[in-house]
Amino acid sequence: MTFVILQPCCNDASCVDVCPVDCIHPTPDEPGFMTSEMLHIDPDTCIDCGACVDECPVDAIRADHELEPEQERYLGINANYFQFHPMQSSGYNTVASPFKGVDFTGRRIAIVGSGPAAFYAATELASIRGIEVEMYDRLLTPYGLVRAGVAPDHPGTKAVTDLFRAVGGKKSVRIHLGVEIGSDISHEELLEHHDAVIYATGASNDRRLGIAGEDLPGSHAAAEFVGWYNGHPDYADRSYDLTSERAVIVGNGNVALDIARVLLVSPDELENTDIADHALEALRGSKIREVVVLGRRGSAQAAYTNPELIGLMNAADIDIVLSADEAEPDPATLAALESGTTEPSTALKVELAREIAAGDGQGAGSDPNRKRIVLRFCVSPDEILGEESVTSVRLIHNELRTDESGTVKAQRTSTEEMLDTGLILRSVGYHGSEIPGVPFDSGVGVIPNKDGRVIDNSGEAVSGTYATGWIKRGPTGVIGTNKKCAAETIRSLLEDIAADRLPHARADRAELDLLLEKRAPDALDFPAWARIDKAEVSAGKDTGRPRVKFVGLDEMRLAAQPPSTDLS
Repeated sequence: MTFVILQPCCNDASCVDVCPVDCIHPTPDEPGFMTSEMLHIDPDTCIDCGACVDECPVDAIRADHELEPEQERYLGINANYFQFHPMQSSGYNTVASPFKGVDFTGRRIAIVGSGPAAFYAATELASIRGIEVEMYDRLLTPYGLVRAGVAPDHPGTKAVTDLFRAVGGKKSVRIHLGVEIGSDISHEELLEHHDAVIYATGASNDRRLGIAGEDLPGSHAAAEFVGWYNGHPDYADRSYDLTSERAVIVGNGNVALDIARVLLVSPDELENTDIADHALEALRGSKIREVVVLGRRGSAQAAYTNPELIGLMNAADIDIVLSADEAEPDPATLAALESGTTEPSTALKVELAREIAAGDGQGAGSDPNRKRIVLRFCVSPDEILGEESVTSVRLIHNELRTDESGTVKAQRTSTEEMLDTGLILRSVGYHGSEIPGVPFDSGVGVIPNKDGRVIDNSGEAVSGTYATGWIKRGPTGVIGTNKKCAAETIRSLLEDIAADRLPHARADRAELDLLLEKRAPDALDFPAWARIDKAEVSAGKDTGRPRVKFVGLDEMRLAAQPPSTDLS
């Protein structure tokens, strides 16, 4: 028997630390970790101890004899990884291990943000005796994209919040919700009241297409649409035209596939999730029956991960359609496949595309009454058309060329086609936001840094200022990728403390509390969030849902109030 890692894998790598025979790879210390779609268990080395099962935060590990038929493909995915990447020892150490003799008593660290990157940083810091952690978020709810970005029908992925909840409840960690850095409190004031500041603000802005018609009504950013159906308060009042039969998504990453699935899955299935009530009501009246997902390069370069596509292929009542011509990879990839030198994940992408095109699995597209997702490759939007709103999009076909570095690039051709649609969602990446007083690279949308240390225009480290997560490295990786990213940043911070490069904050915690009370008197703490959380879960029990999300700030604040202690 062996254990198998499945689709929900978040790359947290907690399982790596507890494996007694080092059979889970890639580890955080291996080069492929930051780009790997998932972790893998070597079936020839696994001793069936089950330690990884108990440690996995998203319930993504099963014994091989417990696999459902649609999960059996993961046996090969796990085993094939080790045929291409022979086993090697990880030697992975915790962040704190090199600093056991250093006194961190009274060190106060600010973390701006409360998503996965922020909580992984807080987890590292909270494990070190003497360090105080102050977390800040402009929203009244924590967990970032785990709450507002993960698809509502992926509850297993959201289970990672159980880890974060434990950290938020530690005495050395305080969380301030409803405090906006750069508005309520400046970067300079944070440095006055903390020894260091770690920015974990993510990348909330969408990248634009830069084509005519992009701002027509009916053309929207995918990030806003995701926020809308997940109950993000910034987007709760948005509306989307769901009256046409076809929607088009530009980009083919995991977010694009999530949106396609949410648009087409039966509302009866969604009503058992934590989708926002306003979105569920709108989707019940949706006329959309086809979602076209556009990718500018080929099937081998698709931005989605294999586990995400496999999950979609197993979705009930949705066909996946792909032409045989577009399923075929570029010549360079085809040659690598034939020679056996292709990465297993790339080879599997091509295999899955061919399988869909052949109609061998879910998605033959034979029943015209079924809803369907159409995967398109080697096409790019050239212009969005319409007078008062979107009516169609002009597509340009691409040829794939391999440059001198071996990178496959899309080259426009003269072939065009028109696609009628009333809804276009651009899902071509995210972009970070600038924080006043903090260096920012507007070209790539990140805070410039070296190993998490923020640097200025001259390349010099900015004292006491650090970054982690998407604002540090760009919008890449999955939830668990942020764990290694945060560990690198925390290691840099601890090195600076150990080398006496970070002076103590000029103001103490009492002065910090006075400042917060003055600037953000309506801020909520973690116990207040726990009351919101409890109220949401309680509201969902009557209808069999995991929770009913509050989207209005007033209802959140009302739910956050402590119970009355009036005994009269």
